[in-house]
Amino acid sequence: MRILVRISFFLLPLFSLAQQSIINTASGKVEGFLHDGISVFKGIPFAEPPVGQLRWKAPVPVAAWSGIKKCTEYGASPVQNDPVPFMCWSKEFLIPKEPINEDCLYLNVWTKSTSTNSKKPVLVYIYGGGFRSGGSACPIYDGEAIAKKDVVFVSFNYRVGVYGFLSHPELSKESSNNSSGNYALLDMIAALKWVQQNIAAFGGDPTRITIAGQSAGAFAVNFLCASPLAKGLFARAIAQSGGSVLPSSIRPSIKLAEAEAMGIDFAKKLNCNSIAELRLKSAAEIQASNSGLSAPFEDGYVLPTSIYTIYKNGNQNDVDLILGWNEDDKIMGKPLNTADYKAQINKRFGEKSNIVLTHYPADNDEQAAKSQGDMSRDETFGVQGYAWANMQRSSGKHPVYVYNFNRKLPYYSPETNFGAFHSGEIVYAFNNLHTLDRPWEQIDHQLAETMSDYWVNFVKTGNPNGASLVFWPKYDLNKGDVLIFDKKIESKYMPTRNQLKFLEEYSLSNMKK
Repeated sequence: MRILVRISFFLLPLFSLAQQSIINTASGKVEGFLHDGISVFKGIPFAEPPVGQLRWKAPVPVAAWSGIKKCTEYGASPVQNDPVPFMCWSKEFLIPKEPINEDCLYLNVWTKSTSTNSKKPVLVYIYGGGFRSGGSACPIYDGEAIAKKDVVFVSFNYRVGVYGFLSHPELSKESSNNSSGNYALLDMIAALKWVQQNIAAFGGDPTRITIAGQSAGAFAVNFLCASPLAKGLFARAIAQSGGSVLPSSIRPSIKLAEAEAMGIDFAKKLNCNSIAELRLKSAAEIQASNSGLSAPFEDGYVLPTSIYTIYKNGNQNDVDLILGWNEDDKIMGKPLNTADYKAQINKRFGEKSNIVLTHYPADNDEQAAKSQGDMSRDETFGVQGYAWANMQRSSGKHPVYVYNFNRKLPYYSPETNFGAFHSGEIVYAFNNLHTLDRPWEQIDHQLAETMSDYWVNFVKTGNPNGASLVFWPKYDLNKGDVLIFDKKIESKYMPTRNQLKFLEEYSLSNMKK
């Protein structure tokens, strides 16, 4: 017995060493850990902390370090309001309560093999949160299940809120590109450059990088597909419930001069007369102001003009594309009654109100409530995806695959029944049902396994189809077929195409006025 104990004690350091993963990056060595056959690295810095004089500047490449940096815990999430569950978004959709810090530019990697000969395709995920919240440490973004399907999974943080988008004449003057703002998008580009430079050491193939995002992350994917600064950094893209091809009341078109004016107003609210004074303010003071620009805009640099114009002229980063939205992708408050809803439609659409009420009827309060939800979905997410697909097919050479996610998630009580809600598809796409507390049924596990197979196939080849999977046709301008993810997976004519066609034409007609 003593001999066995001594042998076990002797082998323990060797066993611990076997559980470590050490990779040499361009900036220095990082140490991760092994979990169920997957090497995991969390909290790898990809840029210098954007604090002090680097607040509201483009990200600066991280300085090299000596020794081995332990990367086994997520880095701090970007500064935002405290995460509190609300509506359908339980704690699994939110960042940890701590740490939350301006020093937030870190990324995470999951990989099955760290051999440089592996050359596995890479999926880089961009989180949502309305550009005001979010972080890569949310439980539902865990990359292990995707890594087990022979894909290197990467997630990263970017600055949100006013930290990620403040524009100001002083900031534009001090920059080398005569522009300011969109630091969040520059963070994303910096992360992608890091992946290009380092991912081979983690077993990845830098020529097969797919960017993917949901909600604000999907809007970000659209901006990256349009930005000349992101050219060549990825080969494919996935956008889940988001896009910004058409201007809307949700995300109006803002140019640099307007953004700078908003920055001046922001400084005044904090009683600051200069950027130097603003940089002396604490993160708590800035966050407490609850103001400032917090979304991408046409800054003339990251985005030289509107996404619509870029796609219309065929100047986008032309890549393979998956995009889609959910059946209950609605962002709205308490619905109006029938009379008030009709009055609102008449005031907004005027002579076209009868057409709107044909697509979104209101014969009674129940129908009016449903129509308001459907219209919220279609205006916020559906028409953006529809217009994006149409423009890519018109001016691009690479294919588009369009989906609708209609599986209504199981719930414990009527109060938690939100249907196929906004972001509900994420755990299916990443085969991560185990990260979300729901009374899952066998059909959900089957759907998650299958949906993640489509995503993985696309990351690997640019085509989501594979053996034993229902065929997913390329989107065609005339046929308009989409793949429906529900208890039954099927390819069919886009159910809401007539509504989306009207909304697209209405939006384009307003652009020309």
